[in-house]
Amino acid sequence: MLAEVKVLNHATIAPLQIAAEEGVMKNGDVRILVVDDEPQMADSVKQNLVEEGYSVDIATNGAAAIESFDQAGHQIVICDLVLPDMDGLEVMRHIKDARPTTEVIVVTGYGSVAKAVEATKAGAFYFVEKPFEFSEIQLLIDKAAEHHRLIVETASMRRQLSTRSEYFNIIGASKQMQMIYETIESVAKSDANVLIVGESGTGKELIANAVHYNSLRSKKPFIKVNCSALPKELIESELFGHTKGAFTGAHADKEGLVQHAAGGSLLLDEIGEMPVELQPKLLRVLQERSYRKIGSEKTYPVDFRLITSTNRLPADAIRDGALRDDLFYRISTITLHVPPLRERNEDLQLLSEHFLALYAEKYQRQTTGLSPAAYQDLFAHTWPGNVRELQNMMERAVLLAKGNQIEPGDLSISNGGPVAEGASANVSWSVPPHMTLEEMEKSLIESTLKRTGGNKQAAANLLGIYRPRLYSKIRRYNIDAGAIRRA
Repeated sequence: MLAEVKVLNHATIAPLQIAAEEGVMKNGDVRILVVDDEPQMADSVKQNLVEEGYSVDIATNGAAAIESFDQAGHQIVICDLVLPDMDGLEVMRHIKDARPTTEVIVVTGYGSVAKAVEATKAGAFYFVEKPFEFSEIQLLIDKAAEHHRLIVETASMRRQLSTRSEYFNIIGASKQMQMIYETIESVAKSDANVLIVGESGTGKELIANAVHYNSLRSKKPFIKVNCSALPKELIESELFGHTKGAFTGAHADKEGLVQHAAGGSLLLDEIGEMPVELQPKLLRVLQERSYRKIGSEKTYPVDFRLITSTNRLPADAIRDGALRDDLFYRISTITLHVPPLRERNEDLQLLSEHFLALYAEKYQRQTTGLSPAAYQDLFAHTWPGNVRELQNMMERAVLLAKGNQIEPGDLSISNGGPVAEGASANVSWSVPPHMTLEEMEKSLIESTLKRTGGNKQAAANLLGIYRPRLYSKIRRYNIDAGAIRRA
């Protein structure tokens, strides 16, 4: 005989908010299945849960539990491990196989640690021993519901991001960009310092914008400072301000940019160009959340979120003495590596069409697209200037285009452009009419492999991509590299 669950008349806990794809779920939207062969036990748990606003079903054996779950797809299941027709673990395994996001709380009246461990390994959220009071099980249910909410939110976010081609004015649907979007979504709401690393022209400032405008500080100022553009002798004054007479030319008190960023975010672009002697002061500001103006002994509190960026690898900057390692550790709580354009060629079409539409509208031109031969040149180019180079190229092409389509001559890429840094000659291939973008890429890879005699490393060098990326594309397009090598 299983112990009864006491019905508690306690104050109702605030309904658990569960975000769903279409609105906000409350307790009533969380459906719970109670599996127990003791009707008194099951009814008592159900009564308490219904009072808390949950929707509850009951099953008195394993077969009925599986049938009920398969029909309703409950978010939480409370399951006794000992059932009259089957082991409760079998029920739990069926539930986790059918719907992995469902949280299962197992109940045992025998205090079997081994059984509880086995249930946990099989995916149980938690286990509870009988006899128990409802307050104990309710706490577990609330935690299980919150855990389920987080899993559903994360899965939903990933589905959205996996098809997202534009994010806060950042264009890109490649896997690398999706990972950046997901990281921004995860960290933007916090105050963690963010370091953005990437070559010039990759869009580091756009990513900084996305971090700020997706944060809780989005309504506050976003102050941007280019450390490489300010004279060495003025950067400290610009950042922290000065008092009248602090130095020659200081004719009045001046507020620093860190104060202007109060409540918002501060972007220090090209942090590796900040004078080394100023870096300890910035580190102290980050540690103490206060600063002093030049010429003043007074300490001012400051509240801002720091975002930094650099086009140099931090390890190189530290090795060369341009960046203090203690400052690097402080500013790089979260590090975002922005891939160069040559490593995300699949975004070339999206970016090209975006810039084409932008400048066609700006200059009132009827340009509607790029010819296959123009795309050929884009894919063959190595993009040393990254997205900025492509943007400038598309602006120029829109202005130069004589027809509705952009042709190779409009792009100003000499002979299709060098396909790899240091390559001795260009990859040459022809594009049949009406070829799709994927067919063009496959044809280019096959042509390059033929040129290198099937040598994948040499082909990757010519194409300006890493070898693993070439292997991925060979598999994607089902290219027989061995046959090409033997030909």
